[in-house]
Amino acid sequence: MDTKFKALVSRYIDETQVAKNIELRDIEDLPKHDTLIKVEYSSLNYKDTLSANGHKGITRNYPHTPGIDAAGVVVKTEGNKFQAGDRVVVTGYDLGMNTSGGFAEYIRVPEEWIVPLPKDISAKEAMIYGTAGFTAATAIFEFQKHGITPESGKILVTGATGGVGTLAIAMLAKMGYQVVASTGKTDLSDYLRKLGASEIIHRDEISDKSGKPLLAKQWIASLDNVGGNTLATILRSTLEYGIVCNCGMVEGTILNTNVFPFILRGVRLVGIASAETPMKRRLEIWDKIFNEYRLEEYNFNIKEVTLEELSNEIDLMAKGQQVGRILVKVSN
Repeated sequence: MDTKFKALVSRYIDETQVAKNIELRDIEDLPKHDTLIKVEYSSLNYKDTLSANGHKGITRNYPHTPGIDAAGVVVKTEGNKFQAGDRVVVTGYDLGMNTSGGFAEYIRVPEEWIVPLPKDISAKEAMIYGTAGFTAATAIFEFQKHGITPESGKILVTGATGGVGTLAIAMLAKMGYQVVASTGKTDLSDYLRKLGASEIIHRDEISDKSGKPLLAKQWIASLDNVGGNTLATILRSTLEYGIVCNCGMVEGTILNTNVFPFILRGVRLVGIASAETPMKRRLEIWDKIFNEYRLEEYNFNIKEVTLEELSNEIDLMAKGQQVGRILVKVSN
């Protein structure tokens, strides 16, 4: 086989500027892990924009190929769990962070990172979900473990037009839950209703600065992609014995709150750390995605691009101008 392959490579051109270009790399330069995978599809996540644009809190060393998601076919393995020809998906762990990622025709990873794809799930469909869908599904999994049913009350989803929010709304609505979508893009209200949201609110409505220890009870569960004061407001607005899952920090990393939601209402706060999900739990959640949570139709924006078109999509996401899912067709 030809050892040369195409990859998006981010590299510093001076102390502050990063260039993102398609380059030819050599398979021998990939990390010395046990399983080589030909990537068919990847997807674009916010963490990828940080890595691609030189954020050293995400990626320590450059030049680097981002891409925390990849789906494709095993080419060669020195491990025991897979064999050449197996169709697989890899999300999270260190892929695309400090390990060369899915924005390339090949990746080489430890077999412990790999999830097998069912026969009826294509690489493309796996990447419609990707890390965003896996994160949304992990929160829904937590809701169900906590006993939240469609009859329990409303579920709030913040950052509703992003990848995680889009998939969470669609999955929850498919399962019969009443979803409240929070967004700053209220011009997309029709789009959110099409996803399955029964109510749309502006994000300012859940950014209380009154200092009150508790607020009026509004929802039984929340998936928060925002953090900061929004998360503090959500906690104080949750019904008794409700659950709040947080997976984001675009508003801020500091959480200023008090103990009253926890000791007076029994609210549970759960962090969603999808990248480091242990494999046993990871397989359980992917099984949910491929079965109970699987969407019969994709009534949200799905934009498919090539590696050559990806740099522009990264820049749009960094500016908050993407809606729905961006798929990257890497190879045939």
